[in-house]
Amino acid sequence: MLTLRPSRAGGFTIIELMVTVTVLGIVLMIGLPNLSAWLQNTQIRNSAEAMVAGLQLARAEALRRNRQVHFYIVDSLEATCGVATTGGNWVVSMVDPSGKCHEAPSDTVDPFIIQKRSGQEGTPNAAVTASASSIIYNGLGNTTGTLQLNVSNPTGGACQTAAGPMRCLQVNVTSSGSVRMCDPAVADATDPRKC
Repeated sequence: MLTLRPSRAGGFTIIELMVTVTVLGIVLMIGLPNLSAWLQNTQIRNSAEAMVAGLQLARAEALRRNRQVHFYIVDSLEATCGVATTGGNWVVSMVDPSGKCHEAPSDTVDPFIIQKRSGQEGTPNAAVTASASSIIYNGLGNTTGTLQLNVSNPTGGACQTAAGPMRCLQVNVTSSGSVRMCDPAVADATDPRKC
């Protein structure tokens, strides 16, 4: 004869739930500071990569058009904008865009903006300081000088070169027109990330 045993109800006990919540809390406490630093460092990298992309676009457009194309760092993208050596906003144009950064990209309307980018797009905490406010590429892809952009994140803390938590980056443009992103905190001369 077949007999049925009473089955036990499925679920978790209060002790199992408390242990799980405690372990999850410990893991979050350990990982959260690292996650915050990672997010702040990601903003630095995104800003530096956007600068590199803008500089490469300016060079490519100078080669394509066989004429001078300018890369400007501007204080805003409003009608009152001016060129600056700080900030993450940039404009690639044929002439100085001061006072006209609000214009849409155009090949017929002065300042002949090719592309522009706000520093607030994905990188609101990144800060950029430059050795000059602009660089000009000629029809051969060469520049009239050099440019150094330092990208940091003051909100996240000091750069690692000053024993801080932020992995600050540097973008360098040579007179031949080449653009290179490097890490000033790297000291090993054989490391390709070294500035």
